[in-house]
Amino acid sequence: MTRRSGLGKGLSSLIPMADAGTATAGADPDQPVLVEIPIADVTPNPHQPRVHFDEETLAELAASIAQLGVLQPVLVRRVGERFQLIAGERRWRAARRAGLATVPAVVRTTDDVRAVEQALVENLHRQDLTPLEEAAAYQQLIEDFGLTHDDVAQRVGKSRSAVTNTLRLLGLPPAVQHLLADGKLSAGHARALLGTPDRTLQERLARQAAAEGWSVRTVEEWVRTGGQGPAPARPEAAPKPEAEPADGAGLVDATRLRPPGLLELEQLLADALDTRVGVQMGAKRGRVTIDFADLEDLERIYRLIVGER
Repeated sequence: MTRRSGLGKGLSSLIPMADAGTATAGADPDQPVLVEIPIADVTPNPHQPRVHFDEETLAELAASIAQLGVLQPVLVRRVGERFQLIAGERRWRAARRAGLATVPAVVRTTDDVRAVEQALVENLHRQDLTPLEEAAAYQQLIEDFGLTHDDVAQRVGKSRSAVTNTLRLLGLPPAVQHLLADGKLSAGHARALLGTPDRTLQERLARQAAAEGWSVRTVEEWVRTGGQGPAPARPEAAPKPEAEPADGAGLVDATRLRPPGLLELEQLLADALDTRVGVQMGAKRGRVTIDFADLEDLERIYRLIVGER
């Protein structure tokens, strides 16, 4: 069966086409070369941060490639007579599964550090690594190539605190890491568990959180009380009549005079942001308050609000 190469005029006009044999290691790294290379001549990147490839999505991609070809070239570099993947291992695996003999590739000249960085950054921007894979990749850059937390943050476009907090996940017990890798706990849950040094408590709370669907805030409460459970809510005193605020905002307490649906919207916001949200409604305008634990949690909330992942 004849398959389309997937190389549109737009891409081939931006990157010069070349024969695979002429894509030499001496090429200008700023002048990438686009080639069709035999799949059998490609080897995986030993520094690839992604270690798990979802079988279902891989099968779907293979089926798409069987019909349309590889629409996006992989990124490789020359290693002897063969090519080593820098980024695009998922596409390469799917192309093999689809039975393709060749795969479109952009050939770059790069060293090991740049290869790891490019693989990590592409994965972060195209198909997110799991938090543990991300942490492992950061740790690899630090251990294998002597980078600092600041160096890693600059290369992957994140704050130093985000890198540091992600690396802390590697200190969790293996049982907790397994729940995190399986998607039964989020990175926010895992970071909350790091609030206690008691590894036995970390495991117990992690299992409860996964089984009962706890929010990050609930985990934080259990950690804060040493595993005794959230403190009982204090009974609220009856609201007293208050004068209008001096600024003329006209806000009233969130427990009074709530329009229909306001409580539901407040809960929807809390669920979407995975934190406590309060809504005050006045005659002329309202106010929304959002709780956060620390700078890292605030950054997480910001990314949710602006639609970043």
